[in-house]
Amino acid sequence: MTSEERAATRKRLGRLAWLLDEAIPLPGLGVRIGLDPLMGLFPGIGDAAGALFSSYLFSEAARLGAPKSLLLKMAFNVLLDTAAGAFPLLGDLFDLVWKANLRNLQLLDAYLEHPRRTAAASRLFVWSLALLLLAAVTGVGLLAFLLLRFLWTGLQGL
Repeated sequence: MTSEERAATRKRLGRLAWLLDEAIPLPGLGVRIGLDPLMGLFPGIGDAAGALFSSYLFSEAARLGAPKSLLLKMAFNVLLDTAAGAFPLLGDLFDLVWKANLRNLQLLDAYLEHPRRTAAASRLFVWSLALLLLAAVTGVGLLAFLLLRFLWTGLQGL
């Protein structure tokens, strides 16, 4: 990919992220929203549409050569945004703050500017997230075991 094509792609992705996350100023609040939180007002369909638009930015990052660790970090941002959007009103308020598309664009820009540093930071994030998930699964498994043991011993005493 030539540097002109890269610049054109970056510009297109910048417009998309702006449109989805900050295109509309809310008068008197000093806050900007985009189409993503507005689409989220339509439960299910709106969140799915937002995730679909966000996945375009993600796929273009992959086409630009972003490493898997960075793509996982970007996918996490979209997944968190989509999952939070499943909660009516609360998810829309979350969209005001999270702005997953602008976050992903910043990650992509950082990668394009400093590929090694960004890839290393993304790998650290992915490993940290994996350890956190492992700890959560282990904790839930331990709690389930203790609960079942408590119930089993309690029933045998009857």
